Amino acid sequence: MSKLTRRQLIRQSLTGLAAGGIASLTLRADAGPTDATEDVHEYEDFLDDKGVPRIQPAGKFEPSHPDILGPYFLQGAPFRGKVTPPLTKGDLLVMRGRVWGHDTKKPIANALLDVWQADAEGSYDLTDPRNPPPRREFRNRIRLMTDENGYYEYETIRPGAYRIGPGASGFRPSHIHYMVQAGGYSKLITQLYFAGDRHLKTDRWASKSNLIIQPQKVKVTGGTYELGTFDIVLARV
Repeated sequence: MSKLTRRQLIRQSLTGLAAGGIASLTLRADAGPTDATEDVHEYEDFLDDKGVPRIQPAGKFEPSHPDILGPYFLQGAPFRGKVTPPLTKGDLLVMRGRVWGHDTKKPIANALLDVWQADAEGSYDLTDPRNPPPRREFRNRIRLMTDENGYYEYETIRPGAYRIGPGASGFRPSHIHYMVQAGGYSKLITQLYFAGDRHLKTDRWASKSNLIIQPQKVKVTGGTYELGTFDIVLARV
């Protein structure tokens, strides 16, 4: 069987169309325009009766609480929807939410999110600077974009708390880091925390935050997972 070049393949395909009646593909002179797709704007379900978005977990519609960057941020994480490797130890968690513009009260499409966290034992891939991971692995780190309704979603596991100092108060509670950027808006660096964590009150950063989520248990065939909502509001530059 002889090999065809790309040009020969295209020409052969067009010949086949003609033989099969390419005239039938010609638009009729009296044909009308295709009906426009309904503009659904499903995000409107999240507005109150005054048109203000109902935000979780903060509750109040204001620019999201900023937090520290921390020492473990790493640029260039891959774009993907799963933070942790398959079958990673820990409680399965699905996070979802929307990115909103504080000025417009509308969701922001194509906002860029960097997300990173510790594993179930409270360790980052950069915890030991003497033994850094290969940069191509980017364990427990992702980037993702919001869709046309400002929505994002990813899968991960609930990270563990870890010690940063002596005594009972020397622990950071379980948390997930976010860096959120969108054109015309101020970059936000923040963290989400988990309700019920015993280290929240003693942590100097978490104790000042209103970004504390309460994931819900979801039953599925073969087990359960946690589902959390984390909405973000960006301030205009």
